[in-house]
Amino acid sequence: MAFAMVSSVDEIRDTVVRAREISWKNFGRKIRFYGPSFVHYKNPYFRSAPMVFPSISITGTHCTLNCKHCGGRILDTMIPAQNPHRLVRICKEIKEKGGVGCLISGGCLPDGSVPIGRFIEAVAEVKNRFGLKVVIHTGLIDRKMAGRLKDSGVDAVLIDIIGSDETAREIYHLDVSTEDFERSLRALGEARIPYVPHVLIGLYYGRLRGEMKALNMIAKHSPSALILIVFFPIRGTEMEDFEPPSPEEVIRVLVQARQMMPRVPLVLGCARPKGRHRVRTDCLAVDAGVNAIAFPSKEAIERAESLGLEISFSPLCCSQIYEDISTV
Repeated sequence: MAFAMVSSVDEIRDTVVRAREISWKNFGRKIRFYGPSFVHYKNPYFRSAPMVFPSISITGTHCTLNCKHCGGRILDTMIPAQNPHRLVRICKEIKEKGGVGCLISGGCLPDGSVPIGRFIEAVAEVKNRFGLKVVIHTGLIDRKMAGRLKDSGVDAVLIDIIGSDETAREIYHLDVSTEDFERSLRALGEARIPYVPHVLIGLYYGRLRGEMKALNMIAKHSPSALILIVFFPIRGTEMEDFEPPSPEEVIRVLVQARQMMPRVPLVLGCARPKGRHRVRTDCLAVDAGVNAIAFPSKEAIERAESLGLEISFSPLCCSQIYEDISTV
C-alpha cells in the first residue's frame, strides 16, 4: 500500500486537522516536550542537564553493520560501557549526580541485535540498587531475550522497525526480512514488557519506502507508544549528501500513524533535521496533535501555546510518554 500524494496546501491542512481532532479526543488538549541529556538543549522554556538522563553504549563506538545513514557516528555521542561492571559504575555515578535514568544502547551484531545478553544481570542490579529508570534499545530480539529483559525490571524497550526488505539490505546491511521485525514485535508483546517502536522516515536515501508497511506491522501489536524519527545527513557517512524527506512528507506519515493507531501515544523523536526543516516539521506536528516532541524548536512550543494546549516538560527519554500521558 502506498501513501496517497498530497496535492495542495489545503489537503495537507485538512488531514492535519483530522489527525489533531483524533488526538485531542483520545488524549485531551495537551503536549509534552522532552529534553534528555543526550545532547545540549536550551531555550527560554527549558534546558537539559548533564547526567539527568544520558545515553550509554555497551559496544562503545563499535557497530558491525556500519549502516549507510549512521556509520556508527551516533555511538560517538554516548557514554561507553563495554562491560557490565562499567555499566553499573556509570549508573551509580548517574544516581550520585542526581540523575533519574538512562538509555542503554549500542552497535549491532551482524544479525541486527544489540548484544545486551551479558548485561542483563547488571541492568537488574542497577534497577535494584539505584532505582533508575532504564530504557534499552535492543535491535532485533527473540522471545527468550525479551523475557529476560522483562525479568530484569527494565522500564521499556525501544526497537527500530523497517518496512522494506530492500532498505534493510541496502542501508542497514542486514540479511533479514520485514518478518524478522514483526517477530521482534510479537516477542516483546508476549513478554508483556512496555515497548516503543521507532520508524525512521526517509531511511531509504531520504525517500519514503516501507514506512506504511512498518506502521501496519506496529499497529497489529499494540505498542506502548510510537516514535517517529526522520533521516538527516550525517557528515562522514555514505549518505551525507542525501536530502531528508520534506516536512510535509514527514507529516503525511505522522497523520497516517495517528489514523491507524488513534489511542497510541505518538511522538516526534530526537533524531531529525535541524534548522528551518525542524521548525516547519515541529509546528506541523503540533498542528496534527502529536502527543510529544523531543528537543522541540522554540517555534513549536509557541505554536502549542497559541493553540491553548496544556504544556509540560520532562528531562527523560521521550519513550516515557506512555507513562506521562493517559487517554481521556
